[in-house]
Amino acid sequence: MTDSNRPLRVAIVGAGPAGIYAADALMKSDTAVSGRGVSIDLFERMPAPFGLIRYGVAPDHPRIKGIITALHKVLDKPQVRLLGNIDYGTDITLDDLQSFYDAVIFSTGANADRALGIPGIELDGSYGAADFVSWYDGHPDVPRTWPLEAEKVAVLGVGNVALDIARVLAKTGDELLPTEIPANVYEGLKNNKAVEVHVFGRRGPAQAKFTPLELRELDHSPTIEVIVDPEDIDYDEGSEQARRNSKQVDMVANTLQDWAIRDVGARPHKLFLHFFESPTEILGEDGKVVGLRTERTQLDGTGNVKGTGTYKDWDVQAVYRAVGYLSQNVTQLPFDDQAGTVPNDAGRVVADDNAEGAARFMPATYVTGWIKRGPVGLIGHTKGDANETVANLLEDSVGFAGAANPDENAVIEFLEGKQVPYTTWQGWYRLDAHERSLGEPEGRERIKVVERHDMLKASEPDRAN
Repeated sequence: MTDSNRPLRVAIVGAGPAGIYAADALMKSDTAVSGRGVSIDLFERMPAPFGLIRYGVAPDHPRIKGIITALHKVLDKPQVRLLGNIDYGTDITLDDLQSFYDAVIFSTGANADRALGIPGIELDGSYGAADFVSWYDGHPDVPRTWPLEAEKVAVLGVGNVALDIARVLAKTGDELLPTEIPANVYEGLKNNKAVEVHVFGRRGPAQAKFTPLELRELDHSPTIEVIVDPEDIDYDEGSEQARRNSKQVDMVANTLQDWAIRDVGARPHKLFLHFFESPTEILGEDGKVVGLRTERTQLDGTGNVKGTGTYKDWDVQAVYRAVGYLSQNVTQLPFDDQAGTVPNDAGRVVADDNAEGAARFMPATYVTGWIKRGPVGLIGHTKGDANETVANLLEDSVGFAGAANPDENAVIEFLEGKQVPYTTWQGWYRLDAHERSLGEPEGRERIKVVERHDMLKASEPDRAN
């Protein structure tokens, strides 16, 4: 049993929004106010915190990146400690964490692309959304260059990630220069040859997963002409019901309708939003993408679609699939490969089922965020995940076996003994100041540092800034 005279020690693996929301929920919990308190360490694979917001949100979305302000306030709390540049499974294991903490929460997110099983997916010029997003967001573990030779590009998917990719491909490098993009990304986008971007959705306007604001932002660029075919504006009873049930769905449909009936303007880059086109094959020649084949679909009355048997080939030289993210297997935890999640019951990790078919839980081990429920919903939705997981953790806490070595210095001594070059919250302040200083001469808020060793150097306490 844990010693109730000391704070409850909790490790959170993953310092993105999901992990930070879990830390916030813990500090606001009954345990914190009952006098015992909590002591939380957030372990992050990257040298910097904020996960998806730093490495998954398009650079021209400062509004979404503003969520960092709220997350900052959580990490500023004395009960929380950030330990960055630590690779779970290599630098520290679940057994190690269980020796230092009373409970462990995994919030490792989703950073891989969901598979799309159509012929030609392996061709040169066929890309996953996650890889491209990582490149333009300056992720240190991906190549520094990206092939942007295609003049006509297809984007598969009708969610916000697809819009981000289409918008970044359609904008000029100079339009994106005022953002935080690093020099290598600017150089790549400045030489981007794309003049046509085609976004394909299998179903209709009422089934698109865009948020209204993200969709309308497409039309704000002085270089992008957004085009919708009037023949793609169609609704059945299921679609009309979806519009009646959701203000957001109706707003998206209205925006698309307005674009479909307007005259096409003269902006130099064309961005086409296609509906009722189901990708069936990526066409290749000499191992490279030369086109995309789609089957025309039609509504079936319920909001779903069926194929019509009519196919069309589109002249494109690159295809980006934005059909969903997928979490990756977490060492020492069970994993559902199909769902891309750790099996759990309201955040409690399910080890297996007993003979009676009842779930057996891994002791004091929990999940939250996309690794818990899959990569769906907006960033703010992870708050509900965190609250549910933390509530169950607290309910279970009376039965925790307790950490063998809960002293806060013990894990630091362990990491230093292994010579792991970890970063801290104070180190983030130094890196943050350094990035802002890089941007200041150019009138930019910041320029993101890409190289891991440069991030580590900027985080060190002996830097002047």
